[in-house]
Amino acid sequence: MSAQSLSKIDNQVYFKLRKRLDQLPIGYPKTESGVEIRILKHLFTPQEAAIAIDLSYLPETADTIYMRIKKRNIVNSKTDLENILENMAKKGSIVQHITRKGIKIYSIIMLAIGMFEFQVNKLNKSFIQDFQQYLDEAFRDEVLKSDPQQLRPVPTEHSVLRDLPILPYDDIRKIVENLEEQILVANCVCKQGHDVIGKPCKVTDRREWCIIIGSAAKNFHDLGWGRYIDKNELSEILALAEKEGLVVQPSNSQKPFCICLCCGCCCEVLTSAKPLDNPAQYFSSNYYAVVNEDECIGCGICVKRCQMDAITLIEKKAHVDLTRCIGCGLCTSTCKPQAIQLKHKEHTKEPPVNPTQLYLNMFRNRVGNAKMVLMLIKRLLGKKI
Repeated sequence: MSAQSLSKIDNQVYFKLRKRLDQLPIGYPKTESGVEIRILKHLFTPQEAAIAIDLSYLPETADTIYMRIKKRNIVNSKTDLENILENMAKKGSIVQHITRKGIKIYSIIMLAIGMFEFQVNKLNKSFIQDFQQYLDEAFRDEVLKSDPQQLRPVPTEHSVLRDLPILPYDDIRKIVENLEEQILVANCVCKQGHDVIGKPCKVTDRREWCIIIGSAAKNFHDLGWGRYIDKNELSEILALAEKEGLVVQPSNSQKPFCICLCCGCCCEVLTSAKPLDNPAQYFSSNYYAVVNEDECIGCGICVKRCQMDAITLIEKKAHVDLTRCIGCGLCTSTCKPQAIQLKHKEHTKEPPVNPTQLYLNMFRNRVGNAKMVLMLIKRLLGKKI
């Protein structure tokens, strides 16, 4: 068989994998340029791509996966499959968990949050350039239209005044106090990506900003992608993030699995929304900032700290553009005259109880109730979903 024929066969498996990934809560849309296929080639060999096509979104053992794919002659044995799955997990192209009984289970994952974040500490310029091109061509719209969003801004610790009603799931102090699972800090893959292409962060020189919680923390630790921390160090990191001017964005559930600390120059979520009209509509925030012009001294500190370009000085007074304000509170925490404060929105959004409910809701809103029921039936029958 010619090299050209082999290349065509290889491309077919990546096309199939693209369609498979497009079925997940955050899809993987096709582009005219084919950049999405190049990204897959960064992450999967043809054999790995063929295996990934048959992985479920819900974790399964290598035994279960092998029973599904053995007739396709992709691998020589179950042991061969286990080794390949292990390597794919180390590469960050799939996710591996270890159950309480010590059994390894594997699943397919979305590009983001997922494969992209799993490239922490191992990025290269070509991958980042392709990823950013894909954002521009298709993936940005896919991420922003998700319902609900994967992340949500919450007020920083010192932006909340006593008279502001704040619920526990919006209170970063309460969120930290209520954490019972393992906590890990890792480098921010967004900031690393900008370092790789020569556009370092303008807000902070630190890179250890990504907080991972629970089973995902163990996965990151086992793969050498981060280090464990306790609640005290987490509180210190959050205080430093507020000081340096980073937006606090936990995963959009009352029990978060991650806390992202984001800037407006590197964060792929913030930078994706900022160029658009009314970017605030893409964030599940329950707050907005207001200015008391009588108290404002026109110092401009709030303008510099806003990561969404929502504040401007007009006649030496701060003005907030509510179509851009995401209620993070960075502007309020350093306002000495307290001229700018957060207010609670009239109609608030209650986040899903846990990450499972978050992604089930995303699935349902993307495919509809009928397909959702069908997927659950397939799961009960032991089929991949």
